Order: sequence, then structure tokens, then C-alpha cells
Amino acid sequence: MEFPDLGEHCSEKSCKRLDFLPMKCDACEDIFCKDHITYANHKCTSSYKKDIQVPVCPLCNTPIPIRRGEMPDIKVGEHIDRDCKSDPAQRKRKVGGALGPCLME
Repeated sequence: MEFPDLGEHCSEKSCKRLDFLPMKCDACEDIFCKDHITYANHKCTSSYKKDIQVPVCPLCNTPIPIRRGEMPDIKVGEHIDRDCKSDPAQRKRKVGGALGPCLME
């Protein structure tokens, strides 16, 4: 006997299993079976919203503070463009600053 209104299908494209105890991902809010509920197992593109790691600048090794929901890559890039004390980042800013007025004329 089938119960068509019970359960939900797993959102993982390779699975689509009908699960009678489906779980909702707390980051992307899609429905998954027990095998695909972890961020890694369904390659969750929203896991950064729940991830509590502090990114570190690859040039100066300074921890970059980010707020929950911000994308770490963008904040590290902003740090490198504005605040990074490493030699490569400072050289990049000097070159960019020197070219800025020339481009406007």
C-alpha cells in the first residue's frame, strides 16, 4: 500500500530518495535524506552562513573579522585592498594609486 502524501524526496540530484523522516538544511533550507543532510554531502552553497571560522589573510596572517552571513572571501579581498600591511598588498595599492589620476585625465 502506498502513501503518496507521506515523506519528501531528497533534494540531492543524485539521490531523490523518498524519505519518511526528511530533514531541512538549516543553511539552504532544502530537504535531504539522512545521507545528504550534512553540508559537505550536499555541497551546500549556503554553509558559509552557519560556518563560524575566522578567515586569515594569506599575505599578513591577520585574522579578518566577519559578521555571520558575510562571505569570507570578499572580506579578505577587501582587507588586502585596504588594510593589509604586507609588502605585496602595499605595492599593489601604490601602483593602483599612481595610475588612478592618469586614467581620469
